[in-house]
Amino acid sequence: MTNVEKKQAKKLANPIKSVGMKLFAIIFCGIIACVMSVGLLAYSKAKEIIESKVSEASFQTVNQVANNLDIIFRTYEDLSMQIMIDEDFHEQVRTVLDSKAGFNKSEAAGKLNERLRNYVTGNVSISGVMLIPLNPKLTVLNVGAAQANRSEIIKESAWFKEVIERDGKTLWIPPQPGGLAVLPAPPSIGMSRLIKDKMTNQPTYLLLMEIHLASINKRFEDVELGQGSEMAILDSKGNYIVSPDPALTGKPAKVSLPTEGDSALSGSQKAAASNGKDVLAAYTTFDTMNWKLLGTVPVKELVKDAKSIQTMTWITVVIASLIAVAIGVLVILTIAQPLVKLRNLMNEGASGNLTVRSSFKKRRDEIGELSESFNRMMAQIQLLAVQTTRSAEDVLLTAADLTEASRKTALSAKEIAGATEEIAGGAASLAVEAERGTDLTSHINMQMKKVIASNQMMVRSANEVEKASEQGTAYMGILIHKTGVTEEMTRSMVEKVDALKESTGSIVKILEVLNNLTKQTNILSLNATIEAARAGAAGKGFMVVADEIRKLADQSRQSIDIVGQITEKIRDEIDETVQVLSNAYPLFQEQIGSVKDANQIFLTVQGQMGQFAEKLELVTESIGQLDHSQGILADAMTNVSAVAEESSATSEEVASLSSVQLNISDEMVRLSEKLDAVSRELKESLSQFKMN
Repeated sequence: MTNVEKKQAKKLANPIKSVGMKLFAIIFCGIIACVMSVGLLAYSKAKEIIESKVSEASFQTVNQVANNLDIIFRTYEDLSMQIMIDEDFHEQVRTVLDSKAGFNKSEAAGKLNERLRNYVTGNVSISGVMLIPLNPKLTVLNVGAAQANRSEIIKESAWFKEVIERDGKTLWIPPQPGGLAVLPAPPSIGMSRLIKDKMTNQPTYLLLMEIHLASINKRFEDVELGQGSEMAILDSKGNYIVSPDPALTGKPAKVSLPTEGDSALSGSQKAAASNGKDVLAAYTTFDTMNWKLLGTVPVKELVKDAKSIQTMTWITVVIASLIAVAIGVLVILTIAQPLVKLRNLMNEGASGNLTVRSSFKKRRDEIGELSESFNRMMAQIQLLAVQTTRSAEDVLLTAADLTEASRKTALSAKEIAGATEEIAGGAASLAVEAERGTDLTSHINMQMKKVIASNQMMVRSANEVEKASEQGTAYMGILIHKTGVTEEMTRSMVEKVDALKESTGSIVKILEVLNNLTKQTNILSLNATIEAARAGAAGKGFMVVADEIRKLADQSRQSIDIVGQITEKIRDEIDETVQVLSNAYPLFQEQIGSVKDANQIFLTVQGQMGQFAEKLELVTESIGQLDHSQGILADAMTNVSAVAEESSATSEEVASLSSVQLNISDEMVRLSEKLDAVSRELKESLSQFKMN
């Protein structure tokens, strides 16, 4: 037995890699896997059922608590609605706004404050109420711990603007970092809405009602969804409003909830909290606002009772392991040991002893059949070895003749391959030169196409410039006409302004006449007053008339002075207008001259561009003829290149075939030599077998 065969036999004798150990491992692992699968599936199913039932129950509880809180929130909204529809309240507000009310304003303000106090008296959950005025004639009204000096700070807040935009709808305000109306600020939320006068529909006050968070928390602090459960209220952004830990108020919730679809309103789900622990989260949205009530239960606490199933599973695994060990030992004694003996017999046969035979023929199972098959195999191998020895001697003689013929064929193939390589080299050189000529022709063709494209662009540009010149000439004609019309209109305006100036002078003269009449009327009323005074009691009525005439004369004089001032101002503005129009008239004259010069330039450009376009057409025709000749040359170079490439490819194919033939000849020589060596080795190997 050689060293390699000894190492292989030693490797096969390793008990860890034996069939018995493999069967033992399969049986052991199979039993353990089945037991663990059943146990863990039972544990997983129990855990799933518990989570489902608790999730459903938690969702129902959360819904009930949310409904109760909705009733409480509606109570506050109803209270604010009572204030909105209180006719007496609005009557007092109108009294305060009445500028003629006098002392009644202070009395009405006191009544407003008293009515507001009556609404919230007895409700300990309300920490304070404030009415912030939206009319500067109204004052701040505050009840409870609300502070009036907070009104200006509140007006700067973002939620204040949102309440106004809601136009009377309720806005619930989450806890604010700086507090609302009550300071020092206890944990609280706010409810705010706009109050309008029912008669004028104008906003008068903004109602802010501040509510203790503690009173809201008491409504559900005794509700438990399970051991370690928590209840909290979240705002529309997912931040805590009410939570078991007051320090978390205003911070993001530990559990992320859906923000889109129906699941964003209510539902229950298993989620990972921010602390890394899995929780069952049940949530629902309040009907009164876009806040959510969230209840969470740690999953670990829910499935704590299901751990007994897991413990029983591990006990069953241990028992199943002992049973699997007993079955494995039985399998080793009945199957593995006979297989080891058959393996040893095969190793002995592999070492050259073809006379070995198995002794398990009495068994009527697969091992007995394997033993009989082993005996038949060894007999056939022994017969085959004898026949192979005889054939090896004949092959050894034939291999020598084949080797000599292969050497002669290889020499001829080498000579053919050399000649073919020289032909292929010449064809390849011709193909390279043809390819270089084709590339040069293609480059010239590309340059010609670029020249043609550039020429066409120049033709198009010249046509466009010519069209633009024609259009510019037309526009300049229209501009000349319009400038003339503008000049006529300016001249007419100057004439009309001069006429208006003359009319203004006439008005001044008329005013002078009226002024004189007013002076005379004033003197006449003075004389009448003197005469009435002389007449005594009989002239009192005439004195009243004279006094009224004097007043009328004074008013007329004042009106005439005002009209005179206005007329004088109109005259000044007319003079300025005449001066401006006089200055603008020469500019219009210069503009007409410039437009005519520009029109002449456009006409000159149009004529020159027409001549340039004709020359470009002649150049385009010449380039087209040159491009046609270039195409014929390119086709010719392409044909030459194709013929050269075909010739080179044919030469390379012949060279390749010659190389293949040479390789085949070399392979035949190598195979002949190998056949000779194999024949000798086969003869030596067969001499090692014990056949008798």
